[in-house]
Amino acid sequence: MKRSQLTKTAFLIILVSVLSACKKLDLVPTNNFTDANYWTSAAKANSVLNTAYSQLLNSSLFFYNEGLSDNAYNGRGDNEGAASLAAGTYDPSLGRLKSEWGFHYTGIKTSNIFLENVDRVGGMDENLKNRMKAEARVLRAWHYFYLTTWFGDVPLFSKDPTVEETKTVSRTPKDQVVDFILKELDESAATLPVNTAYPAADRGRLTKGAAIALKARVLLYQNRWADVVTECEKLMNSNANGTYSLFPSYEGLFLPQNEYNSEVIYDIGYVTVDREYQTFYDMAPLSVGGRLNALAPTQELVDSYLTLNGRKINDAGSGYDENDPYNNRDPRLTNTVVYHQYNWKLPNGSTKVIYTKPGTDPDSNAPDEYRSGSIASPTGYYTRKYYDPQSRTNFQAALNLIMIRYADVLLMYAEAKTELNQMDASVWDRTIKPLRQRAGFTAPEAINFNASANQRDVVRNERRTELAMEGLRIFDIRRWRIAENVLNGWAHGAKFGPANVDNGYIRANERRFDAGRNYLWPIPQDERALNPNLGQNPGW
Repeated sequence: MKRSQLTKTAFLIILVSVLSACKKLDLVPTNNFTDANYWTSAAKANSVLNTAYSQLLNSSLFFYNEGLSDNAYNGRGDNEGAASLAAGTYDPSLGRLKSEWGFHYTGIKTSNIFLENVDRVGGMDENLKNRMKAEARVLRAWHYFYLTTWFGDVPLFSKDPTVEETKTVSRTPKDQVVDFILKELDESAATLPVNTAYPAADRGRLTKGAAIALKARVLLYQNRWADVVTECEKLMNSNANGTYSLFPSYEGLFLPQNEYNSEVIYDIGYVTVDREYQTFYDMAPLSVGGRLNALAPTQELVDSYLTLNGRKINDAGSGYDENDPYNNRDPRLTNTVVYHQYNWKLPNGSTKVIYTKPGTDPDSNAPDEYRSGSIASPTGYYTRKYYDPQSRTNFQAALNLIMIRYADVLLMYAEAKTELNQMDASVWDRTIKPLRQRAGFTAPEAINFNASANQRDVVRNERRTELAMEGLRIFDIRRWRIAENVLNGWAHGAKFGPANVDNGYIRANERRFDAGRNYLWPIPQDERALNPNLGQNPGW
């Protein structure tokens, strides 16, 4: 799947448009593909489905969505609108809004065209056809999930609409769209095979477990806690819906040699040369080949990592030393964020020390890893997670990007149990404890259940540090309704700033979040110009 998914993608995107445009033609040209002569084999149908897979998400959105949150800052340009959205300086004309809307409706269109036409293929194995239909329905549901999360009410099309329909349709209430998503996921899960049933050539296809895990995430975002528990237990209590477990190494989970490991429920597949991304070129330290820094982790993210005894850095008895801030910390910090005097592992097995504090690098010719207003990191931090040691020139990488993994299932389960006031030692031992043990915690006070702790804070922070720089934080702070608390004021960097301002921590970016309107993005200006029936979200 990782390779076949990529064949003739550009051609097929054009083809999808052609198929839609030719629907009312009476004549069928024999020298062009149309909806009347294209659907002649399972291979051609699979090519359209593979196009739908390629349209689910891209590397730019995957990474820069983190810059919308308090975990990172898009300090160079406005990649995917991250700087504008995080700072609250946008309006309905922002390009990201239009592109997000169009991106997902393009994916929905491809799935709809596939579903409307695959039955034309004569002699196709029915089991294969039904499985492929289920895959397309999950992809379509995922797009609608993104749309409702960002925009709330959105037009719902279960079939490819006409041009006239797109110009007059009204938005469907979010609750109805969510009901549609959940129904699609239920029915698809009943048809899809478990992960272990696919041959190696089909690795990367959607599975029964992926549909269930995505349903759990959709329910999580609706605060339907009891239903979240039910879906997570389908994956935690037996192998009937797929075989999943935590990969033994947190660092190894994100290395190319361990792709498709036991923790991955669904990921975006990439292939060297055939399909790569270069996003890390603008995320890596300059001294190891980065071009500039366009996405920098914040001090707020760094501060969220516990000390090895399981305490927050500002808790009494944590052992935190502000003069040696990266020592005695949750090991996931080192696997995620590059900080001053970080030992960067090079592909040849050696290491290079990264000096981010100005004036400390013994190599006077080395580029500054932090300098205000330069191409270096605006926070004094870089990203390590998702660095591909096998990447080619200028960080051209083919490392798969994980969209949902078993650790997230455990965290969803822990959160739901907490919100139901059912978090106890037995739930802890199935969820947070194995995550911390895998991370490298050994102190009993860090890995054992503490009934007197604020369980909501503990679980939410665990989610932040486990999933940092994976593009999920923005959705969490929005559904928890804490965005106005964490996205108002300054995003900070390391303690390299003036001592008399914020205790010396860099002021990287000032942000604003208006709780009265920013929890929903505005309907894009250009879309409303084409179709006034779309209306607008409150406050815009």
